[in-house]
Amino acid sequence: MSESRSVGAALEKLADFFLTQPTRQGILARRLLGRPAPGDADLTLRLQRHLAGQVGPDGAVPGGLVFTAFRLIELLELGCDEETPAVPKLIAWLLAQQDEAGAYGEGCIPTRHEQGACEHFLGGFLSPGPLMIRVAPVTFPNGKVFRVEPAARFALSCLGLRALVMTPARDRPAVRKHLASLAKLKGAWVTWDGFFPPDLILTALTALGTAGDLERPATSAATAFVVGHQASDGGWPGADRFAAIEALLAVGSAEALGAVRRSLAGLVSRQRDDGSFGPVAQQERALIALRGLVKAGGA
Repeated sequence: MSESRSVGAALEKLADFFLTQPTRQGILARRLLGRPAPGDADLTLRLQRHLAGQVGPDGAVPGGLVFTAFRLIELLELGCDEETPAVPKLIAWLLAQQDEAGAYGEGCIPTRHEQGACEHFLGGFLSPGPLMIRVAPVTFPNGKVFRVEPAARFALSCLGLRALVMTPARDRPAVRKHLASLAKLKGAWVTWDGFFPPDLILTALTALGTAGDLERPATSAATAFVVGHQASDGGWPGADRFAAIEALLAVGSAEALGAVRRSLAGLVSRQRDDGSFGPVAQQERALIALRGLVKAGGA
């Protein structure tokens, strides 16, 4: 089967998979495919109200930073903005976590100082809670699990940053400081499986890519680093393929989309008959795959 036919077949499976899903992923998938369901407009309003209704008076969602940050992303993707009362509450809560006790980079030890990964170099990171409260393992919406405590805290902050740069808060000094810190850290990304493992680099790249031109040189350098470590099978050694595709789609450059395109054959080979890619984060991973196929597949 030719590449274009393979992509087309994968898209049809995904169209069937998302045909009746009454979820955010289902709505976004049907929009992307140009096949909205008759009830999607009403469903969108119901989901907006339901998701916003779970935001507490303090702006947090039960479950902590990962759920609160992603709730902001969910609402924004469903068309909410600052006129939706839950959105400014979520933004305010996330901003309040910056540079609090337990944020990544707090303190200093020689190994972290050598990497520029301590409080002498970094700022603006969001804290998921004090260091005495363990947050790992933590599962991200895309299915990636961070099991090591410092890595979990780093990744959680990058998810919060990704949400914030989708809003006017992107221009806040503390948010810019977080972005600048990631830009500094890219200098430590000299080996693929070094002090910063691949999935942390990908999580940082997702935030940088979502921020657009705010840290373009660092984003371009990090993208080249990721693209340069793509394997012959289209994947990335030691990294989650869906996390890599999500990060490169956030960047959206020709170089990034070229890498996504090279990953599609391996991605499609993992697709199940029902259109999904396994039971882990089933709908979110299917949506990431769909976005990759539509934006880079050329079908």
